[in-house]
Amino acid sequence: MNINDLVFTGFNRRVAALKRQTGEIVWQWQASNGMSYVSLLLDGGTLIVSVNGYMYGLDAATGNQLWYNPMTGFGTGVAALVSANGMSCNPMAAASHVANSSS
Repeated sequence: MNINDLVFTGFNRRVAALKRQTGEIVWQWQASNGMSYVSLLLDGGTLIVSVNGYMYGLDAATGNQLWYNPMTGFGTGVAALVSANGMSCNPMAAASHVANSSS
């Protein structure tokens, strides 16, 4: 499945990819650690997932786990994720960022 046809969501240490047109679940995954809020960042073909301080990399097309990092010593909470390809933040701030970078 092409990742452009997917929408990603996360709740309570679980992540799912849905078909954009129908909402049908394509794949789902559950974090082995962490118990609360999920932050997501799509970075190319990798879906970066943070679950209460634990970091995971998933193949965005399949949901297969590519890597894991416990982020020892960093603590817990809601993560802000940024890469050269995007960021996890308020949608209005993201729209503003895109508008400002195209000026």
